Amino acid sequence: MTMDVELSEQERTLKTIGTVSYLLHTIVAVSAVVPGVQASVLLLIAAFILDLVKKDDAAGTWQASHFAWRIRSVLWAGGLYLLTAPLWLLFVVPGMIAWAIISIWFLYRVVRGWINLNANKAIEPARP
Repeated sequence: MTMDVELSEQERTLKTIGTVSYLLHTIVAVSAVVPGVQASVLLLIAAFILDLVKKDDAAGTWQASHFAWRIRSVLWAGGLYLLTAPLWLLFVVPGMIAWAIISIWFLYRVVRGWINLNANKAIEPARP
């Protein structure tokens, strides 16, 4: 559900940047989950750099949480991929399973964030 709140010019610009970033994240995340489809990691790097460069513009707004969410998602997924990479060398099937789980988790975070962005809501981490 989208809130019927008029966004300022800055908020519209940040929302457009967020939409582009979430789109790039989605392309990479979906391609990681669908066998035989592989988007370039360059798309993810482009989205990551865009978020790093523009995050200060969002400081103090509800959209700052989205920049932090996307940056943390990429850092965590990248770290988990690196941590589980040796599984590919030693045991291919467990490596595939680990990477599939990481990719599904990453896709979940992208979808959850994009839904909140479209609703003009901050993204809050899940609480235990």
